[in-house]
Amino acid sequence: MVKEKSQEIEKNDSATEVQNTKNSKNEPVNKEVKKVKNIGAIDNKPASSNKSAPNRKNTKPVNKNQHTKTTEKPKANTDQSIDVSANSKDSSLEPTKKELTVKNAILATDIITDVKEEAKENSTVEKISENKIDNKPETNKVDDNKNNEANEDTKKKRKEKTKKEKVSLGQEKTGKASHILAITGIVIASLMLLIIIVFFIFAIMMNNKNTIFSGVSIKNVDVSELSKSNAKLKLDDYIKSKLPEEITLIHNDYETTLNTEELKINFDIDDSIDKAYDLGRAGNIITNGFDIISLAFDNKNIEPKFSIDDETLTNILNDLSGKLPDKVIESGYYIDGNNLILNKGADGVVVDVEKTKSRIKKEIKNLNVIDNKIEIITKDASPKKLNIDEIYEEVHKDAVDATFTREPLAVTPSENGVDFGISLDEARDLLNNDDQESVVPLKVVYPNFTTNMIGTEAFPDKLSEFSTNYAASNVNRTTNLRLAANKINGTVLMPGETFSYNQVVGERSIAAGYKEAPIYVSGRVEDGLGGGICQITTTLYNAVVYANLEIVERTNHQFVPSYVGAGRDATVVYGALDFKFKNNRNYPIKIMCSVSGGVANFKIFGLSTEDDYDVEISSRITRQTANSTNSETYKILKKNGAVVDRVLLSRDTYKRH
Repeated sequence: MVKEKSQEIEKNDSATEVQNTKNSKNEPVNKEVKKVKNIGAIDNKPASSNKSAPNRKNTKPVNKNQHTKTTEKPKANTDQSIDVSANSKDSSLEPTKKELTVKNAILATDIITDVKEEAKENSTVEKISENKIDNKPETNKVDDNKNNEANEDTKKKRKEKTKKEKVSLGQEKTGKASHILAITGIVIASLMLLIIIVFFIFAIMMNNKNTIFSGVSIKNVDVSELSKSNAKLKLDDYIKSKLPEEITLIHNDYETTLNTEELKINFDIDDSIDKAYDLGRAGNIITNGFDIISLAFDNKNIEPKFSIDDETLTNILNDLSGKLPDKVIESGYYIDGNNLILNKGADGVVVDVEKTKSRIKKEIKNLNVIDNKIEIITKDASPKKLNIDEIYEEVHKDAVDATFTREPLAVTPSENGVDFGISLDEARDLLNNDDQESVVPLKVVYPNFTTNMIGTEAFPDKLSEFSTNYAASNVNRTTNLRLAANKINGTVLMPGETFSYNQVVGERSIAAGYKEAPIYVSGRVEDGLGGGICQITTTLYNAVVYANLEIVERTNHQFVPSYVGAGRDATVVYGALDFKFKNNRNYPIKIMCSVSGGVANFKIFGLSTEDDYDVEISSRITRQTANSTNSETYKILKKNGAVVDRVLLSRDTYKRH
């Protein structure tokens, strides 16, 4: 019904448009329209029927023809009338514009009313259906089930259609995205190809270089773009500028120095340069290229291998403990003539060798030694308590008789024995008293047959002799000379055997009886334990040269000593510098020495042969500056007064006072 009325309104609107067209073409028509008192009169219904709109459901539909005829008179009970002008020629055939508008309004009202009625009726029917659903006949339930199944099928089809539409839309979007990704991939691939080409060109160019690549340093010295030879020159100059001739060590107010030349400091520059040059060359062209680029962003510093003469440094630091002002006074003993002197020592400090050594190595490795005084690390120490039984075992010595045989020719030197002049119990009592120093008398036990008793039978010939002078007024130094000489005196060296001064004389310690006397320390004269024993070494060295024995090891002093000329001296440091020579003769030799009356004397005895030479020593100054002296020393061999050979013994450099 609603649909039919809607269609009728559309027709009326069309008729109104036609009418308007006609009126515009014809002459104006005078119409007079009276007010409509009751809209229901147009529909041939009483006016009261419009007030009961909700009950119009049962009202029959309005006949369309009723609204198209203007000549039909209203019913008797209507209060409305329409007067049409006599001049209207077509009034009996076509409705006026106002009539059509009124009709449309009526129809619209009817439509709204019908919609409300239908909605209300449907709601009522649904409620009734729900209440009576259980009372429906079985056939109605079957029909309902069928309808429900149909509705479900319809819903499913709609869902499937919607799903397909979504899938189609997703596929369309995916296609567009794939297209964009493809274009992006092509662009990226092109850029990557360009980068690869540029990279390979760069790598090939770098591979042809013969210098160290940029971003490389050795010992924090930039060697970028340098050849190996130029890098070595630069590093050598840098290291030399950072290493002084002497390194200063301090302890409180005490100060001393280390000679860098003695320490044999070495930086392996060649190895570091090879490593620097290999950066960016060790792999294939790809890895090399990446390595070269990475050097520009992450610079590489190579630390060269570092080495130092550890043994020499250790011995120097051990020796330094005895020179500190607040040093520990070690307990010990020494022999002074026929007396054994026992010293209990005193608390103090010693050099912490390992820690000080590590500190010195670190500073040298970091090239931080110029104008940098290195602190000596020390630790508290107490002297070792003396044990008289242990001392007796060390001091006591049985006498040894000398032996000599002609077939085969052999010599065994005699040795004097030593024993306490008092009992062990008496010596213990002396050690347990409160005195800082105690004296135990000694007695010499002589052998029944001494080497001297063999005389010329065993060592018939004096091969050489040499003497030096000393100041007998310096008691401590004289004591040190005698102690060292006594250790050597009577030494017999068999053919092919090597003599070691440090091994024969032993450590120069308080326990061995040595005193403090002037020594050379880093260019200065200082008191040191065992001062003066190098004069014994020097005197023996000259005697050995004159005997034409083979020199194995010898070192000159820092300064030319007062007792011999340049090139004629020999110095020793226990555990570091030694004096060694070899008996290169076919017969044993015997060393005899004495320290007495200001003269240190050495004689070497053996067996002369026809092959022996007369030996002379020639030494001369080759260069002298304000700071140094250079010398050359030769051994001249003569036969029957004629020079047979001239052998270079040494070239030496000394500092000047």
